[in-house]
Amino acid sequence: MAKVRYVGDVPVSVPELGGRTVQPDEVVEVPDARYDGYVCQPPNWEGVEEPKSAPRKAAAKSEKGDV
Repeated sequence: MAKVRYVGDVPVSVPELGGRTVQPDEVVEVPDARYDGYVCQPPNWEGVEEPKSAPRKAAAKSEKGDV
């Protein structure tokens, strides 16, 4: 889960978080897939902790004799 801070002036109810009321300057966890939907609203939200990226797959090693 990613984390964002609510930077608005008054408490807000966030339906996506189960209708939870978020207070000014409060940090909340949001689903990784929705992080961009929050931080694209800079008057209201700022990023605190970005989503964890999926682990990168190691490149396949070539075996001897491959050309």
